[in-house]
Amino acid sequence: MSNANLRVVITGAGREMGRSLAIRYAKSGAEVLLSARNIEAAEKVRYELKERGFTYVHAFTCDLSDPASIRAFAQAVENKFGHVDVLINNGSPWAEGEELDAASDEEITNVIMSCTAGTALMIKHFLPLLRQSERPDIVNIISSSAHPLTHDCEGHAAFYAAKAGQGRMAETLSLRLRKEGIRVISLYPPKFDNSDPLIGGEQISRTSKDRLTSESLIDCIQFAVNMPRDCCIRRFDFESL
Repeated sequence: MSNANLRVVITGAGREMGRSLAIRYAKSGAEVLLSARNIEAAEKVRYELKERGFTYVHAFTCDLSDPASIRAFAQAVENKFGHVDVLINNGSPWAEGEELDAASDEEITNVIMSCTAGTALMIKHFLPLLRQSERPDIVNIISSSAHPLTHDCEGHAAFYAAKAGQGRMAETLSLRLRKEGIRVISLYPPKFDNSDPLIGGEQISRTSKDRLTSESLIDCIQFAVNMPRDCCIRRFDFESL
C-alpha cells in the first residue's frame, strides 16, 4: 500500500505501537513526523529509519500532558511544513492496579490529561494544518476499555476514564468535522501484541488463534485512510480472544 506524498504526524512515536506506525508509514513512502515526550526517543526512531534510507523522517518533542508543549509542537510543524494530511493520536501513558490508591495522584492526572485533554488539544492545534490538506484524516488509537461494559483491561480506573473520554470526544468530532471533509477514524483494540516491522514483524503469525497484532491494527488504519473520500470508517471494534 503506497502512501507517497502523505505527511503523517504520530504521537508517542518513540516506542511500541507509535514506533511501529512510524516504520510502516515510512516504508510505504510517507513523510513521517515523529513526536515523543523525550526528544531522544523520537530521534532514536528517526535514526533507525534514516539508517535504512528513509529520508523524510522528522523528530519533535511533545508532552501530551502539557498544553504549552502541544502548542509548540503544532507551531513548529506549521512553520516548517504548512500542512499535514494525517494526525495519529497514539501517545498514551499507562496506569495499572485494581485499587484506586494503586496509582499516585500524579499518575492519575497524567493519564487523564494525556489521553483526553492531550487528544483534544492535539486536534485543536493541528486542525489549521489539516484544513490545508486535500485529504485530511485524524486517527485515534483508543482502547476496548472505553466501552462501558468492558472490564477485562488490567488498567487503573483512571485509564478507563481517560479512554472513555477520548472515545466519546472522537465520536462527537467525527460527526462535526465530517462536514468539513475531515474524517475521524478511531480504533478500540483489546490487548494486542506489538511486533517490530524492522525485524520481520510483517511475517508474524496472524491466524484466528493468534492474539491481535499491531500489524493488523496498522493495516486497518492504512485501509481506512486510503479509502475514497466518500467513505468514512468511523471506528474499528475488535473481538478479544
